[in-house]
Amino acid sequence: MSTSAASHLSPAFPARAPWGTAGKLRAWQQGALDEYLDRHPRDFLAVATPGAGKTTFALRIASELLQRHIVQQITIVAPTEHLKKQWAEAAARIGIRIDPNYSGSSGPANREFHGVAVTYAGVGVHPMLHRRRVENRKTLVILDEIHHAGDSKSWGDAVFEAFEPATRRLALTGTPFRSDTNPIPFVSYVEGSDGIRRSAADYTYGYAHALADHVVRPVIFMSYSGEMRWRTKSGDEVAASLGEPMTKDAINQAWRTALDPHGSWMPQVLRAADKRLTEVRKAVPDAGALVIATDHESARAYAKMIREITGTGATIVLSDDVGASKKIEEFSEGDSRWMVAVRMVSEGVDVPRLAVGVFATTISTPLFFAQAVGRFVRVRRRGEVASVFLPSVPTLLQHANEMEKERDHVLDKQKKGEGLYDTEDALLAQANQEKDTPGEQEQFSFEALESEARFDRVLYDGAEFGLQAHTGSEEEEEYLGIPGLLEPDQVQMLLQNRQAKQIARSRKKPDAEADLSEKTAAQRPVVTHRQLSGLRKELNTLVAAWHHRSGQPHGVIHNELRRVCGGPPTAQASAGQLQDRIAKIQQWATSAR
Repeated sequence: MSTSAASHLSPAFPARAPWGTAGKLRAWQQGALDEYLDRHPRDFLAVATPGAGKTTFALRIASELLQRHIVQQITIVAPTEHLKKQWAEAAARIGIRIDPNYSGSSGPANREFHGVAVTYAGVGVHPMLHRRRVENRKTLVILDEIHHAGDSKSWGDAVFEAFEPATRRLALTGTPFRSDTNPIPFVSYVEGSDGIRRSAADYTYGYAHALADHVVRPVIFMSYSGEMRWRTKSGDEVAASLGEPMTKDAINQAWRTALDPHGSWMPQVLRAADKRLTEVRKAVPDAGALVIATDHESARAYAKMIREITGTGATIVLSDDVGASKKIEEFSEGDSRWMVAVRMVSEGVDVPRLAVGVFATTISTPLFFAQAVGRFVRVRRRGEVASVFLPSVPTLLQHANEMEKERDHVLDKQKKGEGLYDTEDALLAQANQEKDTPGEQEQFSFEALESEARFDRVLYDGAEFGLQAHTGSEEEEEYLGIPGLLEPDQVQMLLQNRQAKQIARSRKKPDAEADLSEKTAAQRPVVTHRQLSGLRKELNTLVAAWHHRSGQPHGVIHNELRRVCGGPPTAQASAGQLQDRIAKIQQWATSAR
């Protein structure tokens, strides 16, 4: 191997270089490399947004250190088995031989390789094995997504014990912050004026800079609200609109109702996302889409929906599937439309053709959200635009509006009342537990009964566009039909034009045709919240009685009432519409005697 081979790494290695980049290294990669070679530090933390090219940067440093005989071998530590293989394949293309199958039980590492790739979990099991390796030969340790070393105290201790004697340590991450205060090994913390210690990176390249450099794609967030109905453990039926102000418990239950595979919300959103994918593929023929699911059961149900919508199957990737890595690789290299995954494609996995995403999970910490959205920002040519569909949940909308915000890992808890992270306390464990099924803190004793999706708004570059509209409506179609190749400023201009057109159209509608959400307050019937609640309760009581009499499910009865009487779901229906349904079901009961 020579430095010549490494110096000609593509700036998007191992994918194709994007439009307008240099033939060698991107500006940030060259800047970080210059910083590293000027100082030759033992520890170096590089923070770069997902898709910016951290692999290229790390392999360039590895080649320099090997060529100069500063190190004799390399150890790469990655979060998952799949990423070990991905690192080995990337390194092999420039002549660095990495063994991704190394195991301490198989004896010493093969000297034909320049190094090995292992997981954080593997280091946690045998830290002394890795310590002996770095003590015996001068070693560069590349710690990919270093924040995982703080997933637990035992992992952090093991990583420190294993690699403390290393000659050089290069730490990489796209999301340097954690929601907990577990210290990350080999990361420097600097105390601020407020007495709080925060992580200090040696080089930072954030999403905003990468977007300005056309290194990553702009992301359009398509937000969907809708009407939800569920039954609590006490037997009460609750109806609410997703996206409206509610208690935390109500938001969580409405959210889970939306994602329930038996409702209508997910099929409607998947259908909209598939329409968006079709539009994108007009300009990017091999563009793919990904659903990020909460658990295995939901993932399989969503894949079934996709088959019913598109007529073709989706690739399903589950974390306990021994063939998961191969499935991801085949999908990445192919041109099929859809993949459904549980966590396996949430971080680090390189599938550059992913352009459309559906965030169908209740995991909502900033860490997980940033990792998930990072799967869609990897640009291959100038003008590619990413689209991510998500529920209208305040936490997710806030994360979407803060895409360009740079964060550091906060090591010390702030005092109550000063609260940068106080509001996230209930979500901390979710980000750090590598799980596929909801934990105890996610469990709600309720039964999802009914859900309907409604297009809510588009979020882009910290701004919001659009009015609510029914799925399948002309208003929704205009946002789904935005071209798949656009410059960032063109995206904003088109969204502004679409919004102006939608507002103008809604003003011209006769009052009888306007949605309640489009009517002015003066045009809406004056009915108190208590009166509406009473009518809904009366209707639900009658539906329950008819259920016991007819044996029909509650959802079927409500759908039949909507078919006969017209109007939206119960939670959104007007007083007059509710009264019509009450009269109709009373008529059924009278006729059946």
